[in-house]
Amino acid sequence: MSAALRRPVVRASLAVLAAVALLAVFGGRLAPLDPLAQDTAHLLRGPGAGHLLGTDYLGRDVLSRLLSGTGLSVAAAAEAVGTALLLGVLPGLASVRFSAPLAWVSLRAVDALMTLPFTLFAIAAVGVLGNGLHQAMLALGVLLAPLFFRVTRAAALGLDRAQYVEAAELMGAGRLTVLRTHVWRKVLPTVAVTTAHALATALLTVASLTFLGIGVQPPAPTWGGMLASDLGFLAQQPWAPAVPTALIMLTVGALNLLADALRDAEPSAPAPEAPAEQPVPTPLRAPEEARDEHRVRV
Repeated sequence: MSAALRRPVVRASLAVLAAVALLAVFGGRLAPLDPLAQDTAHLLRGPGAGHLLGTDYLGRDVLSRLLSGTGLSVAAAAEAVGTALLLGVLPGLASVRFSAPLAWVSLRAVDALMTLPFTLFAIAAVGVLGNGLHQAMLALGVLLAPLFFRVTRAAALGLDRAQYVEAAELMGAGRLTVLRTHVWRKVLPTVAVTTAHALATALLTVASLTFLGIGVQPPAPTWGGMLASDLGFLAQQPWAPAVPTALIMLTVGALNLLADALRDAEPSAPAPEAPAEQPVPTPLRAPEEARDEHRVRV
């Protein structure tokens, strides 16, 4: 981990994510104007002194809406990934350390969920449970859970028969103790890499859902909702969609770069040494071959 932190790409990614986290927490307080206040006298205005990023089609301040919408978009993605962690990591560990029927049922459920597309399943869940952000994020978390399940199970399978795990079991340690003390520490780096990738996927899915008007109802500001409203007025403000798009791209790119750096920083198992080359023994020759060779020499 310390080697990864010394890389400039990792430091830049962490700086971007720290800035986005601060905006998510304090964005509403930092907004210079009310993000919901409409000013019909200043519709579709360009950047200026009163509105640093201009106004939208209802005269609302774009900068204020962008700062306020960051918290809602990031919180939605974090809720989806938190649900996926709960539904994926714990069953993944349990499928390795507990009964075989539990592992079989878990694997079949994961295979069924992996066949469902994110957006369509979220739309269906919202249609059944109601058009709310929590309902959409619950559906998204359920679909992300198989990713955590398979990654956790694959990492734990390699540790289940390790010598120190068997020694702990021989000394009387229970299954939960072995999971908590010996297995989880080794699985955690892999889960951290998967979490970073899942956050990037969740942010893109949240932006897609809010772009379609699913999960959050106007006039609540979100990245995807602002992008959708800006696309309807490209003739007046062709640069407007670039503002929320740049923020989405920066955040998702920083998460993917951080995940790749964490994955590369994981210690790999040393390769087995090649056996030393042995001299090839000279094959024994039959007596007839030796006599023939002697006759030729003579």
